[in-house]
Amino acid sequence: MRLAILDDYQNLALSLADWSRVKDRCDITVFDRNMTPDEAAQALQPFEMVIVMRERMPFRRALIERLPHLKFIVSTGARNRGLDSDAAREHGILVTHTSNLHAAATTLELTWALILAAARNIPYEDRMMRAGRWQDTLGMRLVDRTLGLAGFGKLGSAVARIGQAFGMKTIAWSQNLTTEKAAAGGAELVTKDELFARADIVSVHLVLSDRTRGLVGAREFGLMKPDSIFVNTSRGPIVDEAALVDTMQRKAIRRAALDVYDIEPLPVDHVLRKLDNVVLSPHLGYASEDNYRQYFVDALENIEAWLAGNPIRVTLD
Repeated sequence: MRLAILDDYQNLALSLADWSRVKDRCDITVFDRNMTPDEAAQALQPFEMVIVMRERMPFRRALIERLPHLKFIVSTGARNRGLDSDAAREHGILVTHTSNLHAAATTLELTWALILAAARNIPYEDRMMRAGRWQDTLGMRLVDRTLGLAGFGKLGSAVARIGQAFGMKTIAWSQNLTTEKAAAGGAELVTKDELFARADIVSVHLVLSDRTRGLVGAREFGLMKPDSIFVNTSRGPIVDEAALVDTMQRKAIRRAALDVYDIEPLPVDHVLRKLDNVVLSPHLGYASEDNYRQYFVDALENIEAWLAGNPIRVTLD
């Protein structure tokens, strides 16, 4: 049996689980970079099994139909919106998933790393120190500032608790948020317009869907204070990227801090890479050693169980 491990950017998959347990039954190939659908269709032709890393490479019907030998998929994490599970099942392919116990915690931590980096302009000052400079900018303090959360589920409400520990006032909005739920998390429920107009820092924690795609655009950026910060660790397409780029090029707000993008990996020549008022990280929200170890240990268990005829962690939706 041939197993493909996809999009292992750091080349760590083989070191994070004991693959010797299946070496007599599996021939393993690691792909460390993204492939186009055509490249994937050609490269994955011989494989019966694949491990896909979250939503890095879309695994849609058109690709699945071009992989006649594929029988088994493991998707890291509990949910993968880039994987067409229905198409897989129609072609007799079993889809399983791994545990995802602490992905939200690592995204929470990264959100605050980006907020603090943007508020105190740490990436820029780091570059300036290495160039021999000293104290080029003044940062924003957080105490008594207003943190606006677009999305107030498990992650958004956790971000709010950290903000409150910093002495920030928290306001929140989402399509289904109630006054009672916001208050239970120590936040004030506001309208979307109020959120963008009042917040000193706006942080996005919404699930990407048809109703949230492009939800933050020129109008919302136009409502923000000139000295405010915009943060997105959710999904790139929730934000109108052209409107974001225009806002930052005009320096209409203080700073943006981004972990997610319309196209990932972000193209090398993308304008966002050139803007000093934008803090960038390469979709690190869930990319921690602890999470990866759990993903690949679970993936190995899934493969062993499937080979034994007793599949586990079967994806039902």
